[in-house]
Amino acid sequence: MNTTASPRLKIAVLGTGMMGLPMARRLAQAGHEVHAWNRTRAKAEPLAGDGATVHDTAAEAVRGMDCVISLLENGSVVGDVLFAQGAAQAMAPGSLFIDMASIQPAEAREHARRLQALGLRHLDAPVSGGTLGAEAGTLAIMAGGDAADFERALPVFAHLGRATLVGPHGAGQLAKLANQMIVGITIGAVAEALLLAERGGADPAKVREAIAGGFADSRILQVHGERMVQRDFAPRGRMTVQDKDMRNALATATELGFDAPVTALLGQLYAEGVAQGLGDLDQSGLFVALARRNAMD
Repeated sequence: MNTTASPRLKIAVLGTGMMGLPMARRLAQAGHEVHAWNRTRAKAEPLAGDGATVHDTAAEAVRGMDCVISLLENGSVVGDVLFAQGAAQAMAPGSLFIDMASIQPAEAREHARRLQALGLRHLDAPVSGGTLGAEAGTLAIMAGGDAADFERALPVFAHLGRATLVGPHGAGQLAKLANQMIVGITIGAVAEALLLAERGGADPAKVREAIAGGFADSRILQVHGERMVQRDFAPRGRMTVQDKDMRNALATATELGFDAPVTALLGQLYAEGVAQGLGDLDQSGLFVALARRNAMD
């Protein structure tokens, strides 16, 4: 990806967790002036080595910035940081808020409305690709908002991955929910299939190898299937996050009067896994929950 012609921008990154840290690092290493804030300051401190400035409050971090990127935990936290902690009021008039967290579409639309009332611009632009994609700059970025704001954000997105404008405010979050529905459902299908093969006496690693390249192949089979075979559930994207995304998808389906029975079933399984204490595992840890149901753990 050629980013040599990108202008140097002043960018604040709010939330430097598993995704925010590598994304902020890429922006700093690309030559942008990066200011970072995280609720736990120690998680943002490593960015100082890349030339970023770390702040004690979100309001300090956003002051005078061209754009502000949010990678916060959920919609309630985004709203609190913006409107209760004073980040929105501290942003420069006309500056652009890019919410790359995964929140509900209705929340994104409400944030856009409130920011526009303050003379600020808004995009919801959640991502897919996990920590590996964040580190490599190969994320899929699903943006909702005005075309002019999307064009304005392209020099930022260029360092992070491939961006697509999918519709008005909230549409980016709808696309992310669709993505997470497919991811969550497919993880469940792969886990259940590999466990069935194992119960029947087949080598699950060889089953995965055998079906690769056929119609059942997918990036989920390749990446998460390998984690299941290796019993490697160190978190890249946590079960708690997948559980949240499934709940957001179901809440949005209810809002739209849409019946989503497959998502409802898988959402219940993720919720059960989290209730069993598996929340800090990788999202492929649904395999563990299904193994327990079959006395195979």
